[in-house]
Amino acid sequence: MIARSYLYVPGNAPDKLAKVLDRGADAVIVDLEDAVPWPAKDTARATVAQWLTSLRGDTAGVEVWVRVNSGPLGLDDVAAVVGPSLTGVMVAKTEACAELEAVDAALTRGEAAARLEPGSVAVVPLLESAAALLDARAIAAAPRVVRLQVGEADLAADLGFGDDADDADDADWAAIRSQVVLVSAAAGISAPVAPVSTDFRDLDRFAESTRALARRGYTGRACIHPAQVQVANEVFTPSAEALERAKALVATFDEAVADGRGVVIGPDGRMVDEAVVRRARSVIALAR
Repeated sequence: MIARSYLYVPGNAPDKLAKVLDRGADAVIVDLEDAVPWPAKDTARATVAQWLTSLRGDTAGVEVWVRVNSGPLGLDDVAAVVGPSLTGVMVAKTEACAELEAVDAALTRGEAAARLEPGSVAVVPLLESAAALLDARAIAAAPRVVRLQVGEADLAADLGFGDDADDADDADWAAIRSQVVLVSAAAGISAPVAPVSTDFRDLDRFAESTRALARRGYTGRACIHPAQVQVANEVFTPSAEALERAKALVATFDEAVADGRGVVIGPDGRMVDEAVVRRARSVIALAR
């Protein structure tokens, strides 16, 4: 299944960590970076490591990601959180492949220590600067990278978009958002996760922007408040009709391939190729 919602939770808030898996999100992002002040970094890391250990690999079907700091501090974060409960790490402020190679090495050591399958912990780089965007294709090809995510708040500041990324409309972000989708497709990794909106009170606006991002090729959305989770889940959950069409198309295609037929005609009478079927499989993967 593909996650439709990613809920951020501060790594220095044990009370919120205790409840986050029950908030309805398909995935959670435990934040050791921006949500944690510098003096509290070591304590937060220990808190998150203890929480992950307490889960004993049982996350109730929820993906668990940890956003780690950049640089040497981030490598310490990685070393502390690797274990059977961890889906992957999100590397804040990624600038170059060399950083991700260092993360890969740290994860390899952590997997060996935890007796996990090598390569089982995934990586999502966060692109938060102009330099990162310009190097996005190389970053997407780095070890363990399964998708990209854009940190639009930091990026807006870097690009001079203004004080609030939420005030920039889709036209301002169009080229950047499309570039990240294009780079992801070219690299053969999953579609990027849609960025956060800091306005968690206007859920109608959040739904509208989420639908726009879905049309642009994003899958799933990062949320900073539990109220946004239900909206993201609703936007990315295919309708019963869309799901039925996708299942019928995949069944027709698979049957044709099994019969050795080179030309496939879908249930609607149109020709079908692998690209169309790939999209149909994605629709099925979003269903709950």
